[in-house]
Amino acid sequence: MIDSKEIVPYEVIDRRILHLRGHKVLLDADLAELYGVPTKALNQAVKRNRERFPEDFVFQLAAAEKVQVVTLCDHLARLKYAKALPYAFTEHGALMAASVLNSPRAVEMSVFVVRAFVRLSQVLATHAVLARKLSALEKQYDEQFKVVFEAIRALMKEPAKKKKAIGFGVKEAKGKYGK
Repeated sequence: MIDSKEIVPYEVIDRRILHLRGHKVLLDADLAELYGVPTKALNQAVKRNRERFPEDFVFQLAAAEKVQVVTLCDHLARLKYAKALPYAFTEHGALMAASVLNSPRAVEMSVFVVRAFVRLSQVLATHAVLARKLSALEKQYDEQFKVVFEAIRALMKEPAKKKKAIGFGVKEAKGKYGK
């Protein structure tokens, strides 16, 4: 749990923003932790003020989405055995949740949450602009630069994660006779 007096670095919020159903979202457990309230209290406040939370502000995950999120995000392992399906809050939903909770911590943290969403949008937009410019340059120049463009595209891709081998490996031992 995040201490209510602790300053939360943007990286902590950034790592918790997920991309689900075409939206950048924070799950209820993460948002509640940032706002310094129990998840149950956050969800109750949302249910009491349902008219303030249309589907583009908050939605409930399907069972398959929950399994996928728990599998991919180590910090959400605690949700694995939870009976209830978590809620996902978009940027607007996170801001509305802070106004409904009306606690000093929620109001203070909502500014950081919104800034994290905005920063993530800027990074994604910059990447899209860069990809468009690269495509335009690629069309403009001939085959001699094809290798350069392919190299740049390779650098723009996220690196593939290496899977660790499961089991035991055998190493060849070198004896005193050089074998």
